[in-house]
Amino acid sequence: MKAAVFYEPGKPLKIEDYPTPKIGATDVLVDVAACGVCRTDLHYLHGTPTFKKPPVILGHEASGTIAELGDKVEGWTKGDRVLIPAVLSCGECDNCRRGRENVCARMCMVGNHIDGAYAEFIRIPAKDLVRVPESLPLKEVSIVADAISTPYHAVKNRGEVRPGDLVAVFGCGGVGVNVVQLAAAAGGIVYAVDVLDEKLELASKLGAAVTINSSKENPVKKIRTLTKKRGVDVSFEAIGIPEVMSQALAVVRWGGRMVVVGFSDKDWAVQASRVMFREVEIRGSLGCRIVDYPPLVEMVAQGKVQIKPLIHSLRPLEEINQAFEDLEAGKVIGRTIVVP
Repeated sequence: MKAAVFYEPGKPLKIEDYPTPKIGATDVLVDVAACGVCRTDLHYLHGTPTFKKPPVILGHEASGTIAELGDKVEGWTKGDRVLIPAVLSCGECDNCRRGRENVCARMCMVGNHIDGAYAEFIRIPAKDLVRVPESLPLKEVSIVADAISTPYHAVKNRGEVRPGDLVAVFGCGGVGVNVVQLAAAAGGIVYAVDVLDEKLELASKLGAAVTINSSKENPVKKIRTLTKKRGVDVSFEAIGIPEVMSQALAVVRWGGRMVVVGFSDKDWAVQASRVMFREVEIRGSLGCRIVDYPPLVEMVAQGKVQIKPLIHSLRPLEEINQAFEDLEAGKVIGRTIVVP
């Protein structure tokens, strides 16, 4: 099969022939229809190690159709349309049994622990697949696997956004703009913060009540002024920059919460007395529980969550390296999708 293979940091992915995965009795082979290009993969290209030692195929935001089934697979047939969750779970560990399968003790991240979907085919345990209705375009729906599911978990389960909550979202990239969309869908009044007007325009279209360009004005002062010094009920940091995390924490009201969605390998200094005295919660948020995918897909099918405005471009797999360059240069508003 054709695949874009990661060999070492600082080098472009190589488009080459790669062995088609062999499936086990409980696996399926998925013919990849599309895979979203996520900033997480840039971290691997810049040196963050993958769990699977290179060579490894990156890509964790995929949809496709079933091409082959293992002998013990039930409930699926060839040709079924599927979405592949970005984080797979064992279903047996303590966290899984507590309903926290997105932080499974034996979690398997697609395109990290195992080969991902920047390829024509991918092997996935059948138990983890999510069915995609015929009404949804298979290529476009691929971004639900991470760019929309990760914000869904962050908003619903970690931020616990309720109708009427004041919500701040720092960073309106491929994930952050959907934190905006889903927080608004949950009834939140959303203040969206970014340094690019184009991203803020998209955030406004997806439900932001107020947009703030932090390259032109201080977002902390602005939000505190807008909330009459009260602060927001929930803030989300969705870009992974320690300085921005501090801003997101600074706008939380007494007794409110902050959710860290963005990844960073840098330390973040937090004033402990502020957290203690104001009884502020700081929560991490990783991926999405598999049980939450079906209702999210239904929300997309019903038009309650939009995907079309999020599509920046469709590119052939051969242009994956250019897609990464554009993403890093800030040229991508929404999501680029590669089509093997």
